[in-house]
Amino acid sequence: MNDKPGHLARRFQQIAVAVFHAEVGAVGSDLTPVQYAALAEVAGHPGMDQATLAGRIALDRATITGVVDRLEKKGYLGREVKDEDRRARVLRITDEGRRVLDTIEPAVDAAQKAMLAGLNAAEAAEFMRLLAKAIAAANDLSRAPLRGATSEERAE
Repeated sequence: MNDKPGHLARRFQQIAVAVFHAEVGAVGSDLTPVQYAALAEVAGHPGMDQATLAGRIALDRATITGVVDRLEKKGYLGREVKDEDRRARVLRITDEGRRVLDTIEPAVDAAQKAMLAGLNAAEAAEFMRLLAKAIAAANDLSRAPLRGATSEERAE
């Protein structure tokens, strides 16, 4: 199985989630990687609607609804009626959401480093470049393709 990219990608995802939970949990947060991605994206682009958020973090609309509901229940996000389309809701990070992001950001950074701990700096950079290239090439094959982010943002 170690010669199959799907198996290795799934295994790396398992490791990534475990490391994220360990690092973020150590600073007292129960935020999941998906919740973190949503919260960070809204913090960087306030006023987007849920559909846009889903596209920017590559989640389907049904999944993003649950994620936003949980973040709103925790007091980290707020929803407001969109002026130009009263059926749509725009998302804004709350002061508490900003505080949580500020608190966990060093732990998130530590998790990213731990995930690549077996690689030197040049190998880590090459791994990230190749992973981003493979993902970009197969993006449209996903059930929830990444949409709306620029190539520079995707590389971040």
